Amino acid sequence: MAEYHIMKLNKLRTEGFSERNLIGMGAYGSVYKALINGSDVAVKAFNLQIEGAFRSFDIECEVLRNLHHPDFKALILEYMSNGSLEKWLYYQDLYMDFLQRLDVMIDVASALDYLHNGFSIPVLHCDLKPSNVLLDENMVAHVSDFGNAKLLGMAESMSQTQTLATLGDMAPEYGSEGLISKKCDIYSFGIMSMETFTRRKPTNEMFSGDMSLKDWINASWPDTVSEVIDADLMRLEKDLTGMVQYTPLIMEVAFKCSAELPVERIAIGDVLTSLEKIRNHRIESQHKHER
Repeated sequence: MAEYHIMKLNKLRTEGFSERNLIGMGAYGSVYKALINGSDVAVKAFNLQIEGAFRSFDIECEVLRNLHHPDFKALILEYMSNGSLEKWLYYQDLYMDFLQRLDVMIDVASALDYLHNGFSIPVLHCDLKPSNVLLDENMVAHVSDFGNAKLLGMAESMSQTQTLATLGDMAPEYGSEGLISKKCDIYSFGIMSMETFTRRKPTNEMFSGDMSLKDWINASWPDTVSEVIDADLMRLEKDLTGMVQYTPLIMEVAFKCSAELPVERIAIGDVLTSLEKIRNHRIESQHKHER
């Protein structure tokens, strides 16, 4: 999870929030690269002319207040020099190998475990997707953008809210009834895992009607799963046999995460254990291949 720093705006050097320092744009504002005390940071500036911006800002402040108890003047984010997972998946001049993608999924699962189970009040992200996963200079993944996040009350395992997440990534019960729980984040994690290894957005125009990203992968399961793996992985991985062997194991975890019924979805701790085991086996296999 991206670390937030609390600082006064008058210490920032943003060059007037110029476009050349623009990192990204969201529903309620923009994020700019800035300099403070010689260090690069990111400043999330909300457009208060947009309906919902005040609410989004308040939500992020409430989440941070419960996570870090700050006394703040402005929200300053740690600068992520390698941008988003979405950029690495879809920009033509960028490439992530199999282990890098698996490492990102493990980082995100660790962040979810931290959010769901690391506090007396669980934090639900509610909008997990590649554009909200940022990569630092060491390619370590951080979950970002808590504008749609929810705090689950002490006695609650589920709550109801207005649906604000991204279609295609959200759990069925969230999209249809606004019901949120930890299991909604688990569902989104499963869909994002599928997207990461197939390089197909769940909102792709090929997925319409009764066909979804999950259905498309399932149709190739398990005998021809290599047909849905990202073509770049199939073309550039040195140990192709090992990759084809371990990708179905990742998809199996993703299917368990994205079960239609919340009660059938795997717990985030079990997700983390399974992915770490796959990574260890993959590394061992790769070492044998290189000998």
